[in-house]
Amino acid sequence: MKNFFSLLICVFICSCDDGDLQIETLDFDNVPLLTCGTVSITQSNVLFKLNETEALIMNLAANTLKNEVGTVAFEITATTATKISYRIFSGTATNNYFCDAVPPITPTVLEEIIASQAEITITTESVGTVDLPSFEHSIVINKITLETGSGQRITDLTVKDFGTVTTTN
Repeated sequence: MKNFFSLLICVFICSCDDGDLQIETLDFDNVPLLTCGTVSITQSNVLFKLNETEALIMNLAANTLKNEVGTVAFEITATTATKISYRIFSGTATNNYFCDAVPPITPTVLEEIIASQAEITITTESVGTVDLPSFEHSIVINKITLETGSGQRITDLTVKDFGTVTTTN
């Protein structure tokens, strides 16, 4: 009987619940950045990456991008205007899901996780001419913390190259 209780206690101590956590890593480094049209510095922009049944979406607040050469680093939290979310779909998603006025019925969103924190760096370079100035904005997510609805956290995930967008004056 002692052995049975010892075994039972050992099982309880050694067991763990992964909480059905589906995310181990974000693998969007080699996936192109997509938009639904012209990127604006004065309006908010939806930038997204699709990796078959997953999407990493950044709702970039208006006036975050500047048509000035330099580097800007900032943090987002639950209260900032810029948001990042991660979605898992029931099937392969296309950019129509984000760009159509009415999103397609399929695939459906199985899970959406909003980033509770992230560190973002945007490096801007001038790539235009004097007559037609334009700027390339390279976006890197240095750290991101995703928190599920049940309170499970995935932290310190990095998307080294979120992507590059171009704006004009």
